[in-house]
Amino acid sequence: MFNSFVSYLESIKMRDPAPRSRWEILLYPGVWALVFHRLAHWLYQGELYFLARIVNHCSRFLTSIDIHPGAKIGRNFFVDHGFVVIGETARIGDNVTLYQCSTLGGTDPSNGIGGKRHPTLCDGVIVGSGAQILGPIEIGENARVGANAVVTRDVEKNAVMVGIPARSIHEETSDLKSETPKTEFVPYGTPCDDRKDPNLQELHEIHAEIDALKQKIASFVASQEKTDRVHDSDKNLPEVIPDKIRLDKKGGESFPAE
Repeated sequence: MFNSFVSYLESIKMRDPAPRSRWEILLYPGVWALVFHRLAHWLYQGELYFLARIVNHCSRFLTSIDIHPGAKIGRNFFVDHGFVVIGETARIGDNVTLYQCSTLGGTDPSNGIGGKRHPTLCDGVIVGSGAQILGPIEIGENARVGANAVVTRDVEKNAVMVGIPARSIHEETSDLKSETPKTEFVPYGTPCDDRKDPNLQELHEIHAEIDALKQKIASFVASQEKTDRVHDSDKNLPEVIPDKIRLDKKGGESFPAE
């Protein structure tokens, strides 16, 4: 029991460089929210729903983190900062990280019968600040959801999701395409290297087309100016009247007729 708790604190320290010791981690609201949730979930499983709600209410008041007592959460779950909402039928695997203001929200069943309404997060998922994951969808292992992304569809493992609605980033390198996930922890769920954002890629393509059009226009203008100069030089030539010209039989030179 003690060793598993120490291991949990170490897992948080690996993901957050701020604490100088384990004692500081004990003051984290995310740690206390998980402790309260373990108790609330135990009461919920025992069908002591009202008591579970009381514990949940106290946790929400103290930590600003709202985890429904019915949510199932795995090992080494870490909420960094508050204002996180996790719904009743959410399922969270091991080593999952959620940042502030993220939501695991549900969708209303069309038939009015409660069921799986909230998302499932597999092992190693990172959810960035302000991200919204909605509905009974599944986020694959080691996937990352960028800040403020809105996810409403299933996400493959090792994928990186950004935007509204969230779209997967296509990698230039093959590190995330492989079946072996990266070992280092990427904070906030948002990539900071040379990965391609589809929106930025589209903007780059538009700028490239504009540059190509500018070159074509410049070439056309230069050609037109050259043509205009030729026409102007033709206008400056003296006008020659054939019936006023005679030829000198000796020299072959032409002279104006008298």
